[in-house]
Amino acid sequence: MRRIGLIVFIISVIWSCNVQKTIVDRPIVFDEERIVLTKEYLSQRYNLEQETAEIVPKIVVLHWTAIPTLKKSFEAFEKSTLPNWRPDIESVSGLNVSSHFLVDQDGTIYRLMPETTMARHVIGLNHCAIGVENVGGTKETPLTRKQLKANIFLVEHLATKYNIEYVIGHQEYTQFEGHPLWLEVDDGYRTEKTDPGMDFMKKVRKATKRFNFKPVPSK
Repeated sequence: MRRIGLIVFIISVIWSCNVQKTIVDRPIVFDEERIVLTKEYLSQRYNLEQETAEIVPKIVVLHWTAIPTLKKSFEAFEKSTLPNWRPDIESVSGLNVSSHFLVDQDGTIYRLMPETTMARHVIGLNHCAIGVENVGGTKETPLTRKQLKANIFLVEHLATKYNIEYVIGHQEYTQFEGHPLWLEVDDGYRTEKTDPGMDFMKKVRKATKRFNFKPVPSK
């Protein structure tokens, strides 16, 4: 009887590990104003003149919001234009920051916008990068194990859909300066980032090593 119970337990664990995670659509505002600002960004920052705001994904960039709740994190990305609390980047473009995905502390994955539309989340690489934001990241609200598992699932999911070459943390973006994918025209436009931390990235990379992503360039 004990043996049967053990077998049932093992089967249930295996089944739970293979359960397909769902992605919940929760779109941010992507009106005509945002489309115009996105195309302007592509033109002014990257010298890319496009009829649409579409991108060809090559990179997945993992972030944290440093905002403690899903509600506030979503609100930060929702509107088309930058709020007054981002004067550090407003002079570059009025386009609001955004991300393709937002992962809550409980591991729920929300898709905020189409994966092949440009989001403003990483200097120099927005034209080819899918952004994944994680709620929290502060000392008071550190990233959770459920978020880690959700990020691993999402990276695997995206790598099966697109020709993803790199998976990086936001803190690694400047390593691409001088790389063919780097298109930022302003040498003085940089912000210092620490998200989502190298420990988080090591765990994601270890779990997704079968995809043979390219190593982050070294300067």
